[in-house]
Amino acid sequence: MMKLKSNQTRTYDGDGYKKRAACLCFRSESEEEVLLVSSSRHPDRWIVPGGGMEPEEEPSVAAVREVCEEAGVKGTLGRLVGIFENQERKHRTYVYVLIVTEVLEDWEDSVNIGNLGNRARSCLQKKKKKSQIKNRNN
Repeated sequence: MMKLKSNQTRTYDGDGYKKRAACLCFRSESEEEVLLVSSSRHPDRWIVPGGGMEPEEEPSVAAVREVCEEAGVKGTLGRLVGIFENQERKHRTYVYVLIVTEVLEDWEDSVNIGNLGNRARSCLQKKKKKSQIKNRNN
């Protein structure tokens, strides 16, 4: 099923969930730093880049497209992490791993998101487990 929105076509699966795709974007294969983008609805919040799938678009293709549009990065698509369901918002999102190989200076959402301004991006370093932290006193 499809619904038209002013600037996009929304696609839905057989259960009525909006079809979405996203990526956990890592700077390297060690997966130590993940790239986040500011939310277009809540600019003070950081989110994983992703969005709605277009008609006839495969989830993996949609994930790569959304990452380029929202985060301004390109890379090597890796494994499917899982399909996550938000029952409250009726979304079903395919989430993949993407290893970043190129960071664009200018990208679609860096220019303008309606009247909300520009989208920002930032890397978050994964926390280490206590067992991985070396004691400097030894």
